[in-house]
Amino acid sequence: MTDPDFVKGNGGGVYDDRECSCPREFYQRGEINSSLFFEDCIRSIDFVLAYRINSHEPTELENTEKRRVFEANLISQGLEVEASQKDQIWFVKIHAPLEVLRRYAEILKLRMPMKESLCNLRIYERSNRLRNAAHYLTNKIPGMSVVNRSTKSVFSSLKHVFQFFLRNIYVDEEIFPKRAHRFTAIYSRDKEYLFDIRQDCFFTTAVRSRIVEFILDRQRFPAKNQHDMAFGIERLIAEGVYSAAYPLHDGEITETGTMRALLYKHWASVPKWYRYQPLDDIKEYFGVKIGLYFAWLGYYTYMLLLASIVGVICFLYSWFSLKNYVPVKDICQSGNTNITMCPLCDWCNFWDLKETCNYAKVTYLIDNPSTVFFAVFMSFWATLFLELWKRYSAEITHRWDLTGFDVHEEHPRPQYLARLEHIPPTRVDYVTNIKEPTVPFWRMKLPATVFSFSVVLLLIALAFVALLAVVVYRMSMLAALKVGASPMTTSSAIVLATASAAFVNLCLLYILNYMYNHLAEYLTELEMWRTQTQFDDSLTLKIYLLQFVNYYASIFYIAFFKGKFVGHPGEYNKLFDYRQEECSSGGCLTELCIQLAIIMVGKQAFNTILEVYLPMFWRKVLAVQVGLSRLFNITPNPDKTKDERWMRDFKLLDWGARGLFPEYLEMVLQYGFVTIFVAAFPLAPFFALLNNILEMRLDAKKLLTHHKRPVSQRVRDIGVWYRILDCIGKLSVITNGFIIAFTSDMIPRLVYRHYVNKNGTLDGYLNFTLSEFKVADSPTLYSLAGDLSNITTCRYTDFRLPPSSPEKYTLSSMFYIILACRLGFVVVFENFVALVMILVRWCIPDMSVELRDQIRREVYVTNEIIIEQEAHRARFERAKRSSSVLQTPVDQDMDAASIQEPNAKFINIEKLLNENLTQIEMDAIIHGENAITGISGADCLDEVHKKLSD
Repeated sequence: MTDPDFVKGNGGGVYDDRECSCPREFYQRGEINSSLFFEDCIRSIDFVLAYRINSHEPTELENTEKRRVFEANLISQGLEVEASQKDQIWFVKIHAPLEVLRRYAEILKLRMPMKESLCNLRIYERSNRLRNAAHYLTNKIPGMSVVNRSTKSVFSSLKHVFQFFLRNIYVDEEIFPKRAHRFTAIYSRDKEYLFDIRQDCFFTTAVRSRIVEFILDRQRFPAKNQHDMAFGIERLIAEGVYSAAYPLHDGEITETGTMRALLYKHWASVPKWYRYQPLDDIKEYFGVKIGLYFAWLGYYTYMLLLASIVGVICFLYSWFSLKNYVPVKDICQSGNTNITMCPLCDWCNFWDLKETCNYAKVTYLIDNPSTVFFAVFMSFWATLFLELWKRYSAEITHRWDLTGFDVHEEHPRPQYLARLEHIPPTRVDYVTNIKEPTVPFWRMKLPATVFSFSVVLLLIALAFVALLAVVVYRMSMLAALKVGASPMTTSSAIVLATASAAFVNLCLLYILNYMYNHLAEYLTELEMWRTQTQFDDSLTLKIYLLQFVNYYASIFYIAFFKGKFVGHPGEYNKLFDYRQEECSSGGCLTELCIQLAIIMVGKQAFNTILEVYLPMFWRKVLAVQVGLSRLFNITPNPDKTKDERWMRDFKLLDWGARGLFPEYLEMVLQYGFVTIFVAAFPLAPFFALLNNILEMRLDAKKLLTHHKRPVSQRVRDIGVWYRILDCIGKLSVITNGFIIAFTSDMIPRLVYRHYVNKNGTLDGYLNFTLSEFKVADSPTLYSLAGDLSNITTCRYTDFRLPPSSPEKYTLSSMFYIILACRLGFVVVFENFVALVMILVRWCIPDMSVELRDQIRREVYVTNEIIIEQEAHRARFERAKRSSSVLQTPVDQDMDAASIQEPNAKFINIEKLLNENLTQIEMDAIIHGENAITGISGADCLDEVHKKLSD
């Protein structure tokens, strides 16, 4: 028998059947939405299958038989179904009864919250030695108590002001009440008295939909060849047997009392951008996977605030110190002698250096003494961000109880099985013990892999072809602006040509990205990956590699190749009989900044527009297809029919298994712009911050408004994206070091200050960076000079010997000195930043000491609760047996065994008490016979309790 107190829970009262048949949020409202229930308005709709009648009669007959067998298998598993029809669309509504939920919660080994009455835990504040010492000195030193009281009053006033400010930033607990942390244990029907399955909606909507999906993914349907491959709702949807499978939203975004409306109003609202996100409620509604994405995005945005402030400060420093920069004065002041520069292209004329006055000012705003500091800071920030995210992720993992989530076997993908349908199953899978077909290696696997690898290389080459096209366009635009009827100044021509080329590059990026995404999915399908995880990993690698090359190729070209191998006037290094692009006198850093700004900001702006309007467009298309245009009216209708909720959700867009992939990809690419090239664009974190504040709310609005409710998925972390972010952070150290050393003018300025100019100033630095060329030494330049006999020499940016030298136009010794200093700086910079990163990783543990101790404390208390409850139950069972008049033979055998070996149990229990049990070991003791003691869990714990009592 079982103790009645354990059966009834805390109160042992009578419960409404509805409380056990549906989630609490479905019925605890002012007005019940009947469209969330079956016809009886008691059983909740936990999942919906939708399908249309196929006009092709033979196909429809086959689909009907598949649906009949599939739904019969669902009923055999204990699920309850109800069919409805609306506008030539059939809906199969599924309800999971309490018994099914209990059975599959035990099969999946779900960790469920224990009774509140069992989870009373007093948390003691950790002793602070510094605080104790200060308190001791205050009591011992005369007069310190008065100072202490006055200081406390000042701090109390500041604390009240600070708390008032924080109350408007943190999550409003009146709207989203703080969820109490409950101890959890692996659910078991034998130990159900530890759980209150009838209180506070023990099985939430997320758990219900997850269990139903688990059943749907494993039920079979008839196949043509009677193979073991015919199973799962995903394959039925892929074959067109069903149109959609989805759980329901809990109401409209305008329906008062629903979590969807609450999240839409207070989370997905752009005016609430300053508020923290209600992550616990997001996790409860959408599941752990989506909740973890928004947690990561929120934390990334939060960390960008510090980088943005430092970047803006560095930019303001350069702005205010611009007026004192000597090289800019030398270029812009009209009193200086005009410096004639050599032509920038074969068709361009000689130009005056004074024309680049504005260009030189912009260059200094990027290339100034604060650039090195900001590059080092961003390398430190990238490491700090990842390490602090690991700590924050550990807190979320503990709060959401993800440390022991179940990982069940993965079945083959429906698309994989469909492509192998003609191959008879020959291999027995070790995990599932099901016969599956084997992919022919020489006939299918190898050719598909070689073809996929070749196409990826071809697409990468195509990205470089697009880069070459942009370079040719930029050179042609610069020549057109300089040679036209009304030629522009050199400074304006360079800026305009660079900006227009960046816009052309951005347009090519989107065209290539569209092609890349479709080809990557097609190639990944050809590779015949068996599981969804393998497919997603391969697709992620392809798309990110192609996107990386596509977005960063032009930026790498400007940063490290443009203007580095052009030669000198009279002997230019040509490519396809064309001169290579040259940088202006200030280097290519300004062009790099313009390219970064246009691609990054333009990409973010265009993606924001797409995220707002593209889902609306596809919803309109879907609504027209199914004849549901009338449902776009979001005004609440008091005369709602029961079928409206599942009908409205059908017209929403599917979120899909890879719904978060483009969101992560967009943020990871942005992270690359913020870290890899931050030395050339110090305002990149600021623009990323502005974009992410809007992105966070728009993603939330899109998910709540335009998409079906996703099935809850449990993950432990952000997965492969963390490793990608870590690689980007390490790459950023290398790129920023080379940008500062070889793209900016910082090293030549330092060499001039400390090696050339004895005064330590930049007086004469402009002339130091320019070399001289005699026009008569080049027929091309001589013909361009024409009748301008006063132009006998021109200047160009390089460190070469003058025409009067015997080895004229060869690289001077100063070039090699500066090159050695550049390489030395790269070595010092890389090692210093690497040392800082190692120090940061060493100083910041992955988990705080407080959290570690709290987890240990909770595991200990949970074990104590289980031991106490098991001992209480064992005493109750023993009292029942002792009060019985007749004793069963089994009980006699058990008692005899205990009498024969009285010391065996004692010795084993003693060993068990001396061990430091983990949560998994304690669960193993509770749920079955223990290998250490040789006795069942209840008897074992009874002996433990007796031992402790003695």
